[in-house]
Amino acid sequence: MAQDAEPDVRALITARRAELEVQAEKLSQQLQEVRDELEELAVAERVTRRLAQQLRAEPEQKTPPAAGQVAGRGVFLVPQRERGVDEAVLPTDYQRIMDVVRRAEGPVMVKQVCGELGISLEPARSEALRSKLNRLAERGWLRKLADGTFTTTL
Repeated sequence: MAQDAEPDVRALITARRAELEVQAEKLSQQLQEVRDELEELAVAERVTRRLAQQLRAEPEQKTPPAAGQVAGRGVFLVPQRERGVDEAVLPTDYQRIMDVVRRAEGPVMVKQVCGELGISLEPARSEALRSKLNRLAERGWLRKLADGTFTTTL
Protein backbone atom coordinates (compact mmCIF):
# COMPACT_ATOMS: atom_id res chain seq x y z
CA MET A 1 0.00 0.00 0.00
CA ALA A 2 2.91 2.33 0.66
CA GLN A 3 4.01 1.94 -2.92
CA ASP A 4 0.57 2.92 -4.24
CA ALA A 5 0.57 6.10 -2.15
CA GLU A 6 3.95 7.17 -3.48
CA PRO A 7 2.75 7.86 -7.08
CA ASP A 8 -0.26 9.84 -5.74
CA VAL A 9 2.02 12.02 -3.63
CA ARG A 10 4.35 12.57 -6.58
CA ALA A 11 1.39 13.58 -8.77
CA LEU A 12 0.18 16.01 -6.12
CA ILE A 13 3.65 17.50 -5.72
CA THR A 14 4.06 17.85 -9.51
CA ALA A 15 0.65 19.50 -9.84
CA ARG A 16 1.34 21.87 -6.96
CA ARG A 17 4.78 22.71 -8.42
CA ALA A 18 3.13 23.57 -11.78
CA GLU A 19 0.54 25.79 -10.03
CA LEU A 20 3.28 27.61 -8.11
CA GLU A 21 5.39 28.09 -11.23
CA VAL A 22 2.41 29.66 -13.07
CA GLN A 23 1.72 31.88 -10.06
CA ALA A 24 5.42 32.86 -9.86
CA GLU A 25 5.39 33.78 -13.57
CA LYS A 26 2.28 35.94 -13.11
CA LEU A 27 3.81 37.65 -10.08
CA SER A 28 7.03 38.24 -12.02
CA GLN A 29 5.06 39.89 -14.83
CA GLN A 30 3.12 42.05 -12.36
CA LEU A 31 6.37 43.07 -10.66
CA GLN A 32 7.85 44.10 -14.02
CA GLU A 33 4.73 46.12 -14.84
CA VAL A 34 4.97 47.91 -11.48
CA ARG A 35 8.67 48.65 -12.05
CA ASP A 36 7.91 50.01 -15.55
CA GLU A 37 5.19 52.27 -14.17
CA LEU A 38 7.49 53.49 -11.40
CA GLU A 39 10.09 54.40 -14.03
CA GLU A 40 7.47 56.25 -16.09
CA LEU A 41 6.43 58.21 -13.00
CA ALA A 42 10.06 59.12 -12.28
CA VAL A 43 10.45 60.43 -15.84
CA ALA A 44 7.19 62.39 -15.55
CA GLU A 45 8.40 63.95 -12.30
CA ARG A 46 11.68 65.02 -13.92
CA VAL A 47 9.89 66.54 -16.92
CA THR A 48 7.40 68.36 -14.68
CA ARG A 49 10.23 69.74 -12.55
CA ARG A 50 12.10 71.01 -15.63
CA LEU A 51 8.98 72.65 -17.06
CA ALA A 52 8.27 74.35 -13.75
CA GLN A 53 11.85 75.65 -13.62
CA GLN A 54 11.58 76.98 -17.17
CA LEU A 55 8.30 78.72 -16.41
CA ARG A 56 9.80 80.35 -13.32
CA ALA A 57 12.85 81.45 -15.32
CA GLU A 58 10.82 83.05 -18.14
CA PRO A 59 9.94 86.71 -17.74
CA GLU A 60 6.27 87.36 -17.18
CA GLN A 61 5.94 89.79 -20.07
CA LYS A 62 4.20 89.18 -23.35
CA THR A 63 6.56 89.04 -26.27
CA PRO A 64 5.73 90.01 -29.82
CA PRO A 65 4.81 87.13 -32.07
CA ALA A 66 7.62 85.41 -33.85
CA ALA A 67 8.40 86.03 -37.49
CA GLY A 68 7.31 83.35 -39.90
CA GLN A 69 8.26 82.46 -43.45
CA VAL A 70 5.98 82.55 -46.50
CA ALA A 71 7.47 81.83 -49.91
CA GLY A 72 10.94 82.41 -48.47
CA ARG A 73 10.08 85.90 -47.19
CA GLY A 74 9.84 86.87 -43.54
CA VAL A 75 6.37 87.82 -42.34
CA PHE A 76 5.03 88.76 -38.92
CA LEU A 77 2.14 87.01 -37.32
CA VAL A 78 -0.67 89.29 -36.20
CA PRO A 79 -2.69 87.66 -33.41
CA GLN A 80 -6.45 87.84 -33.09
CA ARG A 81 -7.43 90.63 -30.72
CA GLU A 82 -8.67 89.37 -27.37
CA ARG A 83 -9.90 91.13 -24.27
CA GLY A 84 -7.00 92.22 -22.09
CA VAL A 85 -4.40 91.84 -24.86
CA ASP A 86 -2.32 94.97 -25.38
CA GLU A 87 -1.09 96.33 -28.71
CA ALA A 88 2.42 95.54 -27.49
CA VAL A 89 1.94 92.01 -28.87
CA LEU A 90 1.81 93.46 -32.39
CA PRO A 91 4.95 93.86 -34.48
CA THR A 92 6.37 97.41 -34.45
CA ASP A 93 5.06 98.30 -37.94
CA TYR A 94 1.54 97.39 -36.88
CA GLN A 95 1.86 99.32 -33.62
CA ARG A 96 2.80 102.44 -35.63
CA ILE A 97 -0.25 101.94 -37.88
CA MET A 98 -2.50 101.57 -34.83
CA ASP A 99 -1.06 104.79 -33.39
CA VAL A 100 -1.81 106.74 -36.59
CA VAL A 101 -5.40 105.46 -36.77
CA ARG A 102 -5.98 106.10 -33.06
CA ARG A 103 -4.70 109.71 -33.29
CA ALA A 104 -6.85 110.53 -36.31
CA GLU A 105 -9.98 112.59 -35.71
CA GLY A 106 -12.09 110.19 -37.76
CA PRO A 107 -11.82 107.25 -40.14
CA VAL A 108 -8.62 107.27 -42.20
CA MET A 109 -7.85 106.33 -45.78
CA VAL A 110 -4.78 104.32 -46.75
CA LYS A 111 -3.11 107.37 -48.33
CA GLN A 112 -3.50 109.32 -45.05
CA VAL A 113 -1.74 106.55 -43.12
CA CYS A 114 0.97 106.43 -45.81
CA GLY A 115 1.52 110.18 -45.40
CA GLU A 116 1.71 109.96 -41.59
CA LEU A 117 4.19 107.10 -41.74
CA GLY A 118 6.28 108.63 -44.52
CA ILE A 119 5.48 105.80 -46.92
CA SER A 120 5.47 106.44 -50.66
CA LEU A 121 2.08 106.51 -52.40
CA GLU A 122 3.34 104.32 -55.24
CA PRO A 123 0.96 101.36 -55.66
CA ALA A 124 3.34 98.69 -54.37
CA ARG A 125 3.87 100.58 -51.11
CA SER A 126 0.30 101.72 -50.55
CA GLU A 127 -1.14 98.28 -51.34
CA ALA A 128 1.28 96.69 -48.87
CA LEU A 129 0.01 99.11 -46.22
CA ARG A 130 -3.60 98.42 -47.25
CA SER A 131 -2.91 94.71 -46.67
CA LYS A 132 -1.65 95.46 -43.17
CA LEU A 133 -4.70 97.61 -42.40
CA ASN A 134 -6.99 94.86 -43.69
CA ARG A 135 -5.14 92.26 -41.61
CA LEU A 136 -5.59 94.42 -38.51
CA ALA A 137 -9.29 94.73 -39.33
CA GLU A 138 -9.67 90.97 -39.95
CA ARG A 139 -8.08 90.22 -36.58
CA GLY A 140 -10.25 92.70 -34.67
CA TRP A 141 -7.69 95.47 -34.02
CA LEU A 142 -9.33 97.95 -36.42
CA ARG A 143 -12.71 98.35 -38.06
CA LYS A 144 -13.01 98.68 -41.82
CA LEU A 145 -15.94 100.81 -42.89
CA ALA A 146 -18.00 100.30 -46.06
CA ASP A 147 -16.23 103.19 -47.84
CA GLY A 148 -12.83 101.49 -47.36
CA THR A 149 -11.64 103.71 -44.51
CA PHE A 150 -10.39 102.42 -41.19
CA THR A 151 -11.04 103.34 -37.59
CA THR A 152 -10.25 101.94 -34.16
CA THR A 153 -12.70 99.41 -32.84
CA LEU A 154 -13.30 101.37 -29.64
